[in-house]
Amino acid sequence: MSESRTPTQENTATTQVPLPIPASRWQVALRALRHRNFQLFFSGQLISLIGTWMQSVAQSWLVYRLTGSALLLGSVGFASQIPVFMFAPVGGIAADRFNRRHIVIATQVSAMVLAFFLAALTLSHRVQVWHVFVLASLLGVVNAFDIPGRQSFLVDMVGKEDLMNAIALNSSMFNGARVIGPAVAGILVAKIGEGWCFFANAVSYVAVIIGLLLMKVHSPARASKASPFEHMMEGFRFVNETAPIRALLLLLGIVSLVGMPYVVLMPIFADQILHGGARGLGILMGATGVGALLGALTLAFREGVKGLGRLVAWCCAGFGASLSVFALSHSFWLSVILLLPVGYAMMLQMACSNTLIQVMVPDALRGRVMAVYSMMFMGMAPIGALLGGALADRLGAPTTVAIGGLASIVGACWFGLQLPKIRVEARRLIVAQAIGGGEPSDMTTQAIED
Repeated sequence: MSESRTPTQENTATTQVPLPIPASRWQVALRALRHRNFQLFFSGQLISLIGTWMQSVAQSWLVYRLTGSALLLGSVGFASQIPVFMFAPVGGIAADRFNRRHIVIATQVSAMVLAFFLAALTLSHRVQVWHVFVLASLLGVVNAFDIPGRQSFLVDMVGKEDLMNAIALNSSMFNGARVIGPAVAGILVAKIGEGWCFFANAVSYVAVIIGLLLMKVHSPARASKASPFEHMMEGFRFVNETAPIRALLLLLGIVSLVGMPYVVLMPIFADQILHGGARGLGILMGATGVGALLGALTLAFREGVKGLGRLVAWCCAGFGASLSVFALSHSFWLSVILLLPVGYAMMLQMACSNTLIQVMVPDALRGRVMAVYSMMFMGMAPIGALLGGALADRLGAPTTVAIGGLASIVGACWFGLQLPKIRVEARRLIVAQAIGGGEPSDMTTQAIED
């Protein structure tokens, strides 16, 4: 008996349409690593950043051991990061005018030389606090060029399609190193002293420099007829006139000013409040790094920017709440646990803000806008560190950190109220940049729909 078929059934029987094979979650999360240049950058930076975090923890402990002063701890943080606030606009001009790969190579070589100097002074037992201040300030100048150059260089390595994933993986790498580096530094400082941590950091720069030299990437110099001052002011005007970017950067600046000083006060928590010593400092900083790594991985598994604005607000509030509770703790392991959400929320807010800004900004302005991002994220932190150190001397470290946490919650509420006003302009900018880089992908168009 023959079987009758409808036209729809006949078409289905004769035409086999292959279904797309869905990518695994890990393929989605690691998609930027399909680019050879990013593979070289990722592997070299991972090694280098472990050394950077080792130096950061060892330097804090060195200053604390030499002085025992909360104010000087905050002052060294100020000296190391205020140059970012002062010179990042110049770094942004350089990133938009010159070859970004050459800029990053120059900054990495300079940072390596400074680390060798600090190692030599410490290992020869000639280091003084003013040496640390001078070298920290010089490293801050290097970072003022490195941060805008490196952040802008990501798009040259992976293109706009994988930019969000590259930012997330870059943050994951930063915080993976943040887990390993402080833990290793805590052990080394306790066993053999700070100097070997500085030496290890200097050697670690070799890996990233080799990776950068092996890259084959198109990152041409960009000529400009405008004067450097006009070029710089163009970037500031764009930020000031673009409400979504302005709001994101203001919130980041608030958190960096009032919330981030907890980092420079961590040696006081580790020694006087939680009685963990140098090893305890490494564990506390490592716990923050574990939380931050999880935050960065959360973003890596995402495929679109939909909902990132709300996530920024919630993460800022979560950071402030966790930090306030941490300030009240007198139990070492409870404090370690509380630092996990602190690191998670702070990193997710920072990475989401970075992603949203980069998908909204034109490539011709990318370096200068990322310079303003550097000023808000890194540049406001030293002012906060100085204020935090001064407040901690008068009110105590726990009260100072608790105030910063509460202020971060207030900032999150303000940003949440701004979201309905800036959402439409943010969508327009994202679509404009997607079209400017070619046809907008399904991921991008879907991401901006409610």
